Amino acid sequence: MSAVHEGRVGVKARRLILALLLTLGFVAAPPVAEGQKSTRVPRIGYLGVSSPSLEGHYVEAFRQQLRDLGYIEGQHLAIEYRWAEGRDDRLPGFAAELVRLDPAVIVTAGTPGTLAAKQATKTIPIVMASSLDPIRSGLVVSLARPGGNITGFTTLGPELEGKRLELLRRVVPKLSRVAVLWNSANPVIRYSYDATREAARALNLTLEPVGEVRREEDLEGALSTINAALRPDALVVLADRSLLAHRRRILDFVAAKRLPSLYPYREYVDAGGLMSYAPSNIELFRGAANYVDRILKGAKPGDLPVQQPTTFELVINVKTMKTLGVKLPPSMLTGAELVDNPG
Repeated sequence: MSAVHEGRVGVKARRLILALLLTLGFVAAPPVAEGQKSTRVPRIGYLGVSSPSLEGHYVEAFRQQLRDLGYIEGQHLAIEYRWAEGRDDRLPGFAAELVRLDPAVIVTAGTPGTLAAKQATKTIPIVMASSLDPIRSGLVVSLARPGGNITGFTTLGPELEGKRLELLRRVVPKLSRVAVLWNSANPVIRYSYDATREAARALNLTLEPVGEVRREEDLEGALSTINAALRPDALVVLADRSLLAHRRRILDFVAAKRLPSLYPYREYVDAGGLMSYAPSNIELFRGAANYVDRILKGAKPGDLPVQQPTTFELVINVKTMKTLGVKLPPSMLTGAELVDNPG
């Protein structure tokens, strides 16, 4: 073999070994030369108000939609997660952490998380997988043209409260007094609370007692307020993901008091709650992935309209229904998704 040929073989062998070592992570990749395009994959920040165990199926819907769009994690993008575990006070710090990672997009679930992300950055695109009322909460200037660096999806929170009370009255025909549990520290929930009060007046219902939860430590006091008052006929829980993170304690209380209850998220029903009425969060999280795709391809978030849900789900736990002795109208059972989880 000639020296020239032997040298070429040696060069190829060294290149093959180097490629193998880079793949296995034993050596660092060479620095990117000035003017040369970096091959670093885009980073997506995910800011969750509750927990991965609670929102795992929504995150998986988001990830699956990204896969359907052709993105492979680790090859085309990477996702960094931060979870507040039901503690809204953690959100500003986690939002700042994500901003320091310089992601291409931040995805949020819940209005408090989006507000924290907005405070942390005015330039990084933010996609709301769900938000109760982005206009009133000051996240966007309009649904059609949100402007700024935020877009995404709204769940129409306040607009659904009247429908929820109507459903509850169908379940409890003699409904008169309805207890309320809500997070008054969430600024946008005030509109849902006001809408609930207006709907109660229209239906000739008394909305009391009211349990307010501003932080995790308030939950027991709020439940005690409901327990100490004249027994209500039913309970409604207003939409808030920090409360959702503590659903087990809420459901234990409701079961002990044998209160028919209606919830804003199906996760309550999957865990043993009676009934929920809400938009399909799976649909919203898939939509968030579509918006991430468009932004990665150059779209500006301020030009992407905030979209409203098109699919709504009535979910009923038949085991809880039997335990409470509740009889639902056949029309409700026909149009509902029935689950049989004991909780």
